[in-house]
Amino acid sequence: MALHMLKLCVGVESVEDQRDSVQRRLAMMAAAGHKPEQVHTTRMVPKRAAELIDGGSLYWVIKGNIQARQRFVDVRPFVDVDGISRCHLVLEPVLHETTWAPRRPFQGWRYLDPDDAPPDLGSAGADDMPAELRRELAGLGLL
Repeated sequence: MALHMLKLCVGVESVEDQRDSVQRRLAMMAAAGHKPEQVHTTRMVPKRAAELIDGGSLYWVIKGNIQARQRFVDVRPFVDVDGISRCHLVLEPVLHETTWAPRRPFQGWRYLDPDDAPPDLGSAGADDMPAELRRELAGLGLL
């Protein structure tokens, strides 16, 4: 059964910013002659990695709301040059916008039960609302 993960997207103002950041990193990897794949590095290795890659997604909290998700491709533990265990979360480079769901700040990442995951925008029928209006309504606590 699939399991999801929740992570803060620090330094990003919007889903569009995150999408641009992903595309820039992929282009830089391709220009450097590496296989272009999106990798997010984290300190802790998820103990439930098999459930994450079995159809799970990483849900991004942007500006206090879950706003997007990316499907997991792989979870790769490794040891860095300083001998510290770390983990590469390999993600599908496509961001799927979700309905907004408020979340308080937290450190690291959290597991997210599929029943608690917000639906994608296309399935919620709100995809015709402009992103700027969604941001403003969320700021007023109306979304």
